Amino acid sequence: MTSGALGRVETELPGLPEALRRVGEVILGDPAEAARSTIIALAERAGSSPATVTRFCRAFGFSGYAELRVALATETGRAAQAGWGAGVGHEIGPDDPLDSAIEVMAAADARLIQDTAAQLDSEIVAQVADAIVAARRVLLIGVSTSGNVATMFEGRLRRIGIPGWSAGDAHVALSDAALLGAGDVAIGISHRGRTREVMEALAEAGSHDATTVAVTSFARSPLAELADLVLTTASRETTFRLGGLAAVHSQLFVLDAVYVAVAQRTYERTNEAFGLTISAVESHRVERG
Repeated sequence: MTSGALGRVETELPGLPEALRRVGEVILGDPAEAARSTIIALAERAGSSPATVTRFCRAFGFSGYAELRVALATETGRAAQAGWGAGVGHEIGPDDPLDSAIEVMAAADARLIQDTAAQLDSEIVAQVADAIVAARRVLLIGVSTSGNVATMFEGRLRRIGIPGWSAGDAHVALSDAALLGAGDVAIGISHRGRTREVMEALAEAGSHDATTVAVTSFARSPLAELADLVLTTASRETTFRLGGLAAVHSQLFVLDAVYVAVAQRTYERTNEAFGLTISAVESHRVERG
């Protein structure tokens, strides 16, 4: 992970061991200063040791502190140049003007998508797309808000002729997963990667040799450990939009990237499907007056 570092640290910070969490808190408190600091200076501010800072770096996929500093400098420089969220916090008070609330939401969502794009591994996206194109069937598994995301992605796939099903009920998901086989694809969607129903269905699919994919904000979550391929999402919480609610836009963005990759690989078939489906529903459109 050479970009999107701050979003990943912010997302996974609560689940880190205390010593690593203190390092993350110092970095998030002033990323630009962390990018300028030596490993000894950062360790002192975190009340830890250089060895702990090195462990922190490796936990997030960096070879060492030098690589983390470069990523932080790049990201903070890009953010400053773009002015992302300048002067805008994450909190919305009960008496705040609606214009201010909308500004907070827009800034958070814009940065969320940028963070998600920065950390998204295009090679993994390509592998997932290749698996979907070759699959006999694709099963989308999610509950609650992640279930809504699964249903939306199923609709995108069906619109271009890809046989996809979504399952939000635990029994249905397990039954559908049991019918998958080698060459099929199961995609489990869960913000924290700890939703039991999603994990059980993805494990069931994997036991039948289906390719398993996790879409989660936590790369070291139990769901991610179950999957053959992992697509990570970012999450930037604001008042009234916490946890999974805050991750919906990034989940949709990641799956849209997969959808575009699938459409590229099936270009002629996709265009033909668009033509047929547009024609099929044309009679249900109201003519402009």
